[in-house]
Amino acid sequence: MQNRFMSTAICTVTAIATICAPQAQAQSAENEPNAVLIRGAKIFTGCSPDLIEGQDVFIAGNLISRIGADIEAPDFATVIEADGRVLMPGLIDAHWHGVFAEATILKLFTTTEGYWNLLAARASSNALHRGFTTLRDTAGPMFDVARAFDEGLIDGPRIFPSGPALSQTSGHQDFRLTREVPQTSNNLDTLETGDMFYIADGVDEVLKRTRENLMQGATQIKLMAGGGVTSSYDPLHTVQYTQEELKAAVTAAAHWGTYVLTHAITDEAVNHSLDAGVKSIEHGHTSTRETLQRIKDEGAWLSMQPFLNDDSAPALNAFQQEKYDSVANGTEFVYTTGRELGVKFAFGTDILFDPELAKKQGAILAKLGKWFTPYEALKMATCDNAELLKLSGPLTPYPLGPLGVVEEGAYADLLLVDGNPLENLDLVSDPVANFDLIMKDGVIYKNEM
Repeated sequence: MQNRFMSTAICTVTAIATICAPQAQAQSAENEPNAVLIRGAKIFTGCSPDLIEGQDVFIAGNLISRIGADIEAPDFATVIEADGRVLMPGLIDAHWHGVFAEATILKLFTTTEGYWNLLAARASSNALHRGFTTLRDTAGPMFDVARAFDEGLIDGPRIFPSGPALSQTSGHQDFRLTREVPQTSNNLDTLETGDMFYIADGVDEVLKRTRENLMQGATQIKLMAGGGVTSSYDPLHTVQYTQEELKAAVTAAAHWGTYVLTHAITDEAVNHSLDAGVKSIEHGHTSTRETLQRIKDEGAWLSMQPFLNDDSAPALNAFQQEKYDSVANGTEFVYTTGRELGVKFAFGTDILFDPELAKKQGAILAKLGKWFTPYEALKMATCDNAELLKLSGPLTPYPLGPLGVVEEGAYADLLLVDGNPLENLDLVSDPVANFDLIMKDGVIYKNEM
């Protein structure tokens, strides 16, 4: 099991007992006091377009224990009458930034790690209360926050942390000021020492920073392979890192049984990443048909966001807006062509520096209805995203059962929806009004029944 559980998941062996952290054990016995029976729901499994009716769902501990007709609940169980509502898996955001989602840039530059942790914890906990029970955090200091969630110290979703993204000097994640260069290894920027990002130039530095992230509990590794919208120095067209540097990170991650994801917007950056063996392309908004076919043929994932110049667009300066326009202009083609070709899409929001935009997390998912059926969109945010998370292999923090599905043995991450989201995808836009039950790990966080 990975290092973020080092002090809690390692068993303490005594002369009379072996005591382990609760998260490290399945609480699947049906006489556990934390038992819930959900009756009369229409079940969307996450992977099938057909709703299952006439079946009850029994949760024992943190797992779905049984699905069947007329299940008898133990006396101590909480019984929820769904009355025909749709029961579905908790949502998964595959491109989340806990520390950046609700924080303004000014706040980040005028505070330190303690404040960042509080910001990240609040933002991610808010995501849980919007029905997002699992987040793949794709850059930032989330190791301690993830651990606090898993230990139950504070309420929050499951986290698959990448840790600080790796950037070359002047790359997409280089937020240093120009007056701070040239810089030496013994005089790192405070944002680096606070795990906001790591600047790594050359194969040796990339290997070192990759291994440091793995040491701290990263479940996957993030590198910046091309220009970005919100960064200050790099035009969008730039290709970042050499093949040798990218391959070094891919190899080091593979030795730990996991994978690399890259920030790659342009067609050139996407192919640059694929050449190095990257398994998850983040963005890819200017990809050509030929490149999309290559993504499909090589079995890589395209973790894309429905960026448009609409009410979900970020607030940007003129330099950033010009870059964002190039991204937004490619969204229609990539979604339409990728769907036609059968590309493996993942859903993520990539919300940055805007607490009001973060509140629209579900509405961003609903935007997929422009290109996908409601079933395809919801499958992407549950069953498909869960498949992507499996690339972390033995580094997964959650080895007891599947995520993103409603089936026996799966984690009890569940939503009860007032209405049918397979007919009306917009229901996920308003979790306050439409999610009557939010459960993660068998724990009920909202119950309006």
